[in-house]
Amino acid sequence: MHALIVDDEAFVRVALKEMLKMHCEDIEIIEEAGSITDGRQALEKTTPDIVFLDIRLSDGKGFDLLKGLNDIPFKVIFITAYEEYAITAFKFSAIDYLLKPIDVDELITAVEKAKVSIEKENTKLLMEAFLKNQESNQKKIALKTAEAIHLIDVKDIIRCNSDGNYTNFIIKDNKALLVSKTLKEFEELLSPYHFVRIHQSHLINLDYIEKYDKRSGGFVVLKDRSEIPVSTRKKEELLRLFESL
Repeated sequence: MHALIVDDEAFVRVALKEMLKMHCEDIEIIEEAGSITDGRQALEKTTPDIVFLDIRLSDGKGFDLLKGLNDIPFKVIFITAYEEYAITAFKFSAIDYLLKPIDVDELITAVEKAKVSIEKENTKLLMEAFLKNQESNQKKIALKTAEAIHLIDVKDIIRCNSDGNYTNFIIKDNKALLVSKTLKEFEELLSPYHFVRIHQSHLINLDYIEKYDKRSGGFVVLKDRSEIPVSTRKKEELLRLFESL
């Protein structure tokens, strides 16, 4: 697989090339660039399978390199220093990233994921979601099913339930999606946006609660008429949340 590195720090490019050479032997670096301008020139004369792209370059932001492209026929793995807001946008948009200094194990994982997803992903669609998630408080989440990538407004998610290593999403207007990630991963992502895990198997959007019924051990009734059990250890937390709403 052919790779392009775009980073304005020469030592990062050198270190990344060395790590790829030692740990990802089937990746060949065909070009490198230290700016958006040089990156554009590199894309004009090469056809990479993967682009390692710094999010902040001396002449602009990494995704400025991608904005003018009609198609993005390669996998993008962003490289970034820790920026909490940007990382949240990466996670919502299902875009891979590496934190500086780059960890070898994380690099290997990102490359392995890239190998299996290049043919399946609409990179341009994910980039559009990323830009929207950076620019707006109304988050969109990219949910990858076996058939497609769905961009869903977070506010339209009613509930999620665990199905082993998969998660079922129930969306407003009776839409359901099965995603190959655990409920725990989505709990960490969605908790700041009015979601609470009221049971080992259930994560709900508080905005869709109609009532809390104390019978039968306790359960919540949501606006889609579903009845979701509340675990014993979550009851007190849920009642406190009710009081704060």
